[in-house]
Amino acid sequence: MKLDSNNHSVFSMYYHLVLVVKYRREVFDDKVSDFAKDMFVKLGEKYNISLVEWNHDKDHVH
Repeated sequence: MKLDSNNHSVFSMYYHLVLVVKYRREVFDDKVSDFAKDMFVKLGEKYNISLVEWNHDKDHVH
């Protein structure tokens, strides 16, 4: 396990982000999901954050 540190502490943080849509219809298709993932990766590089896993629900109710 890799630990991060600053002047006063050593730490490792993990976040689980869930995006919920109001209506049960397809909002995040493959194209939108890929774009969002690329943006998270680019932002993560700037702030020394690594993306461990990415997925989206491909099933939807009509």
